[in-house]
Amino acid sequence: MTKAAIDGLRANHQNMQAVFGSLSDAEWDLPSACAGWRVQEVLAHVTSNFKELADPSPAPAEPPPDLPAEQMVEALVTPRRTWTAEEVLAEYDQHRDVAIAALAAMQEDPVASTEIPLADLGTYAMHWLANAYCFDHYCHLRHDTMAPAGPIKRVLPPADDVRVRPGIDWMIAGLPQMCRAPLSIVTRPWRLELTGAGEGAWTVRPVGANGLVTIVEDSDRDVAATVTSTAHDFVSWGTQRSAWRIACTLRGDVDYVASVLDAINII
Repeated sequence: MTKAAIDGLRANHQNMQAVFGSLSDAEWDLPSACAGWRVQEVLAHVTSNFKELADPSPAPAEPPPDLPAEQMVEALVTPRRTWTAEEVLAEYDQHRDVAIAALAAMQEDPVASTEIPLADLGTYAMHWLANAYCFDHYCHLRHDTMAPAGPIKRVLPPADDVRVRPGIDWMIAGLPQMCRAPLSIVTRPWRLELTGAGEGAWTVRPVGANGLVTIVEDSDRDVAATVTSTAHDFVSWGTQRSAWRIACTLRGDVDYVASVLDAINII
């Protein structure tokens, strides 16, 4: 299972709580690196997810429309736009322990292996939710809130394997389903090598009968091309927050793998 994600989530949570707990009124209102969100909306997104896990909202009388994940996220953030900073922080504190305990419980079978649909993101075994929350914390704090991409300047502990790798694992697990149609252009295997904290290597193999690429960790050496980046930067360019061309080194069939990288957008 993915029990390391619980440790990573706790570590990233501590960093996020320290940063947001130190913000001035002016800093809460600054535009973040996440388009359309102020710094306050970044935390409102994270805490609304905690709240829905710990204390789900009642089901509506009428079945809701099938919304894309990004629209569902925005629907949770919108009512919190007018909250005070204190109210957002209070909600984060209120639901933190219950949410993390729920995610920890999902690391044990039979729950861990139970599959659930996540809107247009695909279907995943429930143990992956802890990785998704760890990714969410790391990405929104270190890429959307903190300088240089974000507006906030604070000193954070270095990004280490504990904080980074569970989110990387979520991105790799989600890539085939989140980018299903765009990755139909994968006709030859290519290799992704991530360095630094969260490092690892994966081979992305061509689309199979199920319409999805297959990703195998540290596998094929006979590939059409190799892409090298830091794991930290992958969190940014893999979600199209930044351009992969700034962060990646390509070897082999550069034109082929460049077209594949253009197609990647992990949510």
